[in-house]
Amino acid sequence: MTALPPFGLDPRNLASPARGRAALVKHKTASVDGIRIFYREAGPPDAPAILLLHGFPSSSRMFATLLPFLSSHYRLIAPDFPGFGHSDAPSPREFSYTFDRLADCVRGLLGELDVSRYTLYLQDYGGPVGFRLATANPERVAALVIQNAVAHAEGLSEAWAIRKAFWLDRTAHEDEVRKALLSPEAARQRHLAGARCPELIDPDTWSDEFVFLTRPGMVEIQLDLVYDYRSNVAAYPQWQAYMREHRPPTLVVWGKNDPLFTVAGALAFGREMPDAEIHLLNAGHFALDEEVAAIAALMHRFLGTRLPLDDRAARSA
Repeated sequence: MTALPPFGLDPRNLASPARGRAALVKHKTASVDGIRIFYREAGPPDAPAILLLHGFPSSSRMFATLLPFLSSHYRLIAPDFPGFGHSDAPSPREFSYTFDRLADCVRGLLGELDVSRYTLYLQDYGGPVGFRLATANPERVAALVIQNAVAHAEGLSEAWAIRKAFWLDRTAHEDEVRKALLSPEAARQRHLAGARCPELIDPDTWSDEFVFLTRPGMVEIQLDLVYDYRSNVAAYPQWQAYMREHRPPTLVVWGKNDPLFTVAGALAFGREMPDAEIHLLNAGHFALDEEVAAIAALMHRFLGTRLPLDDRAARSA
């Protein structure tokens, strides 16, 4: 394991966004089992693929600033999960909002796009979705990039106490979780808590997310997913076994001021994967809000040296 201090601001270390056609981001949809899945795509179609999986309550929009930095070298695919962003959000009576089901939909999207080998970028909810893909088909995963996504119990901070109570007794604690989901201040603090430079963060980010969460039927969808998160904690030993057995090249880029996911959770990846490169960034839960150039530079350097040789030249299909 290489645990490093926050990435410096030396301009020599910063990536530059691609220009021209390489930087173009396309906004597409695909049908997966009758669900319309929206995704952003950039980069050459025959380049090594990176699948970017977003967190709560965001969408593929959280990667909008990162895609131009990487699009000259990689094929980038960033989907919105069902119930998020611009993807369909059927009623929970019609669609089972579990992390198993979200992973099924992402797997179906990869099949539609004929992508069978990829690097996984995991953030928050994207972690449980991505680790389900990895454990089901480890041969398809070229590398992992982990940004504030947890696979160890110590990664969950004390802020998870109400969620843990909710998992034990949904009826007794549902109103409390519902109020937190619908709180405009909670939406704001998801991005500002732990931020090094709050003035760099666009307030449209949390205001748009709050509008999303207050759409009709949305809170029921999100309550189901909060409740199913307990299945992720139960799966941690399985995910850890996958990492110990397969040792995928792993880069951890972690907002160290995250009030939800702890620094201990970042360092824990080094137990299963001693060769993991771990960087603690001076940022909060959504580290891309502040450190997008640094994360892009770390990814270019890491993937340029640690991605298996066949993958660096391989076609994505």
